[in-house]
Amino acid sequence: MPKFSKRANELPESPIRKLAPFAEAAKADGVEVYHLNIGQPDIETPREFFDAVTNAGTKVLAYSPSPGFASLREEIASYYQRNDCPIEADEVMVTTGASEALGFVLGAVLNAGEEVVVPEPFYANYLSFAMGNDGVLVPVESSIENDFELPSVEAFESKITEKTRAIMICNPGNPTGILYPEPALRRLLELVKKHDLLLIADEVYREFVYDGNSHRSVLSLGECYEHLVVVDSVSKRFSACGARIGNIVTKNQQLRQIVLKMAQARLSPPTFGQLGAEAVYRLPASFYEKIVDEYQQRRDVLLAALKSIDGVVCPKVNGAFYAMVELPVDDSDRFCQWMLEEFRYENATVMMAPGSGFYATPNSGKNQVRIAYVLKSDDLAAAMKCLQKGLEAYPGKVLAAASQGETA
Repeated sequence: MPKFSKRANELPESPIRKLAPFAEAAKADGVEVYHLNIGQPDIETPREFFDAVTNAGTKVLAYSPSPGFASLREEIASYYQRNDCPIEADEVMVTTGASEALGFVLGAVLNAGEEVVVPEPFYANYLSFAMGNDGVLVPVESSIENDFELPSVEAFESKITEKTRAIMICNPGNPTGILYPEPALRRLLELVKKHDLLLIADEVYREFVYDGNSHRSVLSLGECYEHLVVVDSVSKRFSACGARIGNIVTKNQQLRQIVLKMAQARLSPPTFGQLGAEAVYRLPASFYEKIVDEYQQRRDVLLAALKSIDGVVCPKVNGAFYAMVELPVDDSDRFCQWMLEEFRYENATVMMAPGSGFYATPNSGKNQVRIAYVLKSDDLAAAMKCLQKGLEAYPGKVLAAASQGETA
């Protein structure tokens, strides 16, 4: 039999997608599945995206430049400038989604066995991206009891070794739904400068902040530019996940040169996706305001429903469109599969992402799930009712929640 690499064999399954066969089997039986497992918005992609592709007049679907079309990079730079980030077009690299962007950046900084420090829980694919580049993801704990706030500088510094090459954050957080405040970001900047590290900031959800809060990009703080790289995407902001257009933004010229070589090796990002992305980056601020209002309403529906369910613990999320929720269950992997395989309420069930997949620390997140509130409010309310009934019926229900943190 052919042999495969140790790295390939050790890559983890995605907690977001690994239960898909059970969901498909339920749907084949005529069961409605409320998909709260994945950040796939149901909001319509802006018409401008499709119009730009339809009206492109393209007669040959050719390669684009490896760093992306110059016109798109100009639009992205203009977007950052409107958000107080002094970015020029040549400091932007277009990628095939934020996933490729993260892979490029980690590939640029990691040698085999070298480390990236990241708050835990974290976006599950960070682990795969690090392992795929022969690196090690080093978690620094945040807890549901403290609303998953950014760990202290001391906690980060305790994880830094001679093998550390970067700190990586997601702000607002996936899976936590928590916005990191400016003072905490400034303290982190001082830390990466002190230890001569890179700070990788995943700002894919930067537009989605609630309750009167505002997001500050690390690029808007006016310092440590050589230590900063931002990863972004059109997927969530414009509900265009299938476009597969992301970007890397950095003033670090050496990093850009390295990433360009990687981009040349994969040839080019998607042409049609870039054409559509350029159009939606021109949308006015009113577009974002409407979307944020919609997600805040959905957030409120979710938190009110969770608060009414005995034993459920959830922080007061204020960003992105996720919540990391603690359930009164023995094992969330088992519970999520049971919901899809065995439980039905009014011929419907709920698909969630088990929490353990968002942790590198063994046995963490075993009674947590990530919920993506990407469905319209009526569907979300129905899904929460279904979840409540499922918890009441689940044979592995735990009578008292293990955590005594603040309930939603």
